[in-house]
Parts: sequence; C-alpha cells; structure tokens
Amino acid sequence: MNERAVVAGVDGSESALRAARWAAREAQRRHAPLRLVAAVGQATAMQLGDPWMTAGLREMLHRQAREYLAAAAWVVDAMPEQDVLDGSAIHCLEKESRSAQLVVIGGRGLGGIGGLLVGSVAVALAAHGACPVVVDRGRAGADGPVVVGIDGSPSSEPALAFAFEAAALRRAPLLAVHAWWDLLIDPVTLPSVDWEAVAQSEQLALAERLAGWQEKCPDVEVDRLVVRHRPAGVLVEQSKRAQLVVVGSRGRGEVSSLVLGSVSHAVLHRADCPVVVVRG
Repeated sequence: MNERAVVAGVDGSESALRAARWAAREAQRRHAPLRLVAAVGQATAMQLGDPWMTAGLREMLHRQAREYLAAAAWVVDAMPEQDVLDGSAIHCLEKESRSAQLVVIGGRGLGGIGGLLVGSVAVALAAHGACPVVVDRGRAGADGPVVVGIDGSPSSEPALAFAFEAAALRRAPLLAVHAWWDLLIDPVTLPSVDWEAVAQSEQLALAERLAGWQEKCPDVEVDRLVVRHRPAGVLVEQSKRAQLVVVGSRGRGEVSSLVLGSVSHAVLHRADCPVVVVRG
C-alpha cells in the first residue's frame, strides 16, 4: 500500500462532488488513503474594515467548509481524512501536492473565496503541482481506453509512466497519440516535404519510445495513433471515447516563459473526460 493519499479539493459545487467520487474510486484502485480538503481564503480587516467582522467571517467560512467536506464524505460513501485549510485554493492544493499521489479537482467550481475554477486553479496547479493533477471533466467512459499524448519531449516520459500505470490499474487498453503537425519546418521547403517519409519516421520513433514500457507492462494492450494534425485537436477528439487523457505539463517547442504548455492547456479546458497533467 502506498501511504501517500489521493487528495480531492472540495468547494461545495457539484463538480467538486464528482471529483471527490472520482478520487475515491482512484484511491480504492491504488489501495491509498483518500483525503478531502477545503480551502478557506483569508479575509483581512483592511478588506472588511472591521477586525470583528473578519473573525466572524472566518468562522462562518470554516463552518461552511466543514459542511462541504461532510457532504463530500457522504457522497463517496467512505471515511476519508477531512481538513479545512487556511489560504487560497491554489496555495493549499499546491502544498498538498507535495505529499500526495494525486490531486483531483472538478472542472468547474463555485468561484469566490476558496472556489475552484478550471481557468485559474486547475491551470496553476497543473503547472506547479508536485504530483500529477487530475481535472475531472464530468464524464468518464467505463470501457474506454487511457489516452496519452506523446510529443518526443522530456515531459512525455513521466506522462507515459503514469498512463501505463493507469491502464494497468483499470485493465484498460492504452492509446498512445503522436500528432506531428507542429514540427518545425521551414515554410520555403514545405512544398517539397516527403510527408510519407516523415510519417514513417514518426511511426518508428513512437514505436521505439513505447518499446521499453511495453516490456515493463506486458499485460497492457497498446495501440498507436500517429497523425499529421494539431496535437490538442487530436487529443480532444480522442477524449470523447476515453476514460482518461494523460498529458505532460510542457511539450516540444513551447516558449520558455509558458509554465503550462499550450497543448496541455487546451486539452485541460476542452477534453470530454478527466484529464491528468503530469509534470516532468
């Protein structure tokens, strides 16, 4: 048993309750503890104009957070560890990620103080979290494959490791997707490119990349999809029949100032199933 917990962020929204259910099932698969946390943002006397109001609001928010946690614990039909944390959702969940196996949040939150929003919290957590981050997009095909995006960058390797583990735990097939539309090709020479030769080269590179993992995980059925197309579009399309999509946090050719890669960012917002972002 891995004692590191599967952590779910709870904010009272229906999306967070679904994420808690997903986290509970994943914790069961991994024989891991389940931990539910709710973040309470700090209101200051300067914001409210009165220290007594600050204390009263803090107590009210803590009471509300405990109610959210109790509701989530009832929904997952388990006895998870529950904790109310002081601070922003991003700060609290990033701290939780340092000792967790996974951190799971919903695709849409309530917003406001401590709310979980896919735009801000999910992107920031996926970029900075110390463990894989799962954003539950609200649908999971029970019999679908685990889909992993591979682009040849170093960040693909941790994503591959997670994807093979996830497929083995679910006894599900793994679909390795490599879309090579974003290869850096000089526009001047573009008309003379032998696309068939490029495709064969990319097929071979993917097969070599997967060979070692297939030896380690012989029970996982692996399919490959190599296409000349935008990576994000291909992964989003495949998510319609997948039970999970796994991506790295940054990819080949990303601008160094981007903390979360453009493909991961797009998939996080548009996928039709839960998405896992795995940092290198």
